Amino acid sequence: MKKKVLFISDHGDPLARLGGKQSGGQNNYVKQLALALDQLGLTIDVVTHWSNPNTPQIEGFGENCRVIRIAGGHKGYMNKSEMVKILPAFYKEMKEIIPIDTYDIIHSHYWISGLLGLVIKNNFKIPLIHTSHSLAIAKYRGTGKKETTRLHAEKNILRKADTVIATTTNEKDLIESFAGPKANVVVSSIGVNQNIFYPYARKRWRSAPVFSFAGRLEETKGIVTLLQAFKQLNTNLNHDIKLIIAGGDDEEVDLVNFAPKKKELKEAVRGIENNVMFVGSKTQEELADIFNESTAVVVPSYYESFGMVAAEAQACGTPVIASGVGGLQNVVSDGFTGLHVEPKNPDHLLKAMSILSKDKYLAKELGQQAAEYSHKAFNWEKIAKQMDMTYERLIGTNEHVHASY
Repeated sequence: MKKKVLFISDHGDPLARLGGKQSGGQNNYVKQLALALDQLGLTIDVVTHWSNPNTPQIEGFGENCRVIRIAGGHKGYMNKSEMVKILPAFYKEMKEIIPIDTYDIIHSHYWISGLLGLVIKNNFKIPLIHTSHSLAIAKYRGTGKKETTRLHAEKNILRKADTVIATTTNEKDLIESFAGPKANVVVSSIGVNQNIFYPYARKRWRSAPVFSFAGRLEETKGIVTLLQAFKQLNTNLNHDIKLIIAGGDDEEVDLVNFAPKKKELKEAVRGIENNVMFVGSKTQEELADIFNESTAVVVPSYYESFGMVAAEAQACGTPVIASGVGGLQNVVSDGFTGLHVEPKNPDHLLKAMSILSKDKYLAKELGQQAAEYSHKAFNWEKIAKQMDMTYERLIGTNEHVHASY
């Protein structure tokens, strides 16, 4: 039987341009997993918030995939933290547009989607699988910011979903310690599009050191730490060094306008304006070019459940300097595919960047090992087959869950 799966990805439109205010790893994961499952013969519909009014409500991709955009009474950009308020209207509109009872599996992405997933599981008796993408408990440990409502909601989702997907063993351990034995956790990694991210000819070894960063321009991504370390490295190397920052919604990005700590960022950028390139949001192909031109890619996040950028950079044969937190501990092998550093520690980051700036042979060795590792570990075809088997086991076995609006 050809399986029909409904993805719920509240703020993660799979066809949104990456690197924007709310478009990043989740969007990419949802798209690539849908396409990989499509190749196995599954039909995938992705329900998401209609954040961009210029896009059609229903849009196809792949052979048997669709994005179905729901306004929920608020068409246009909406901060993901506010989307929980429109869930009742979102659900009502969703039922009017699509025949929910025709799906074999519900796969929710992020905690707000998980709340809706529990409602559908209860009302339609369809098995629910949930991928968190980020966890409030991890964010709390990384930033000290406690989101009580989200913590309670996530614990409920993790305990009541039929299966929970953890993308790393580190995340699995965290979920089980947080949600307890009621959480049925399966580890399934995130893949990399190896038709885009792979090593190809570049000038990396014949030019001055080039470091790059890709992601949303927000405090928790460690952008201040990176700029502080880079400024000192730039001085140490007589200004013969470059930093490429990809992220934001505009082609030309003034970083100061994107951050909550504007004064801190302004100070971090001062004096290195000629060495830092803000290139805005980039396509996957453009990111692959940047990664291939880089001496190393830096992922200085305070926390990451996985770290898609790190996996993609490694697939390009580029070593990664990453915070030794969360899923990055699994994705980047310290001393083999890159280097781990302490989060929020510019001195530690400076040391790692200095090592790879000066030792081209080490950087090249780490990069070669990174490409080999990424090719084996982050293969979408293999991951999709594992996910399909998980779906197969769940069909017809779900238990009743109490949840309603």
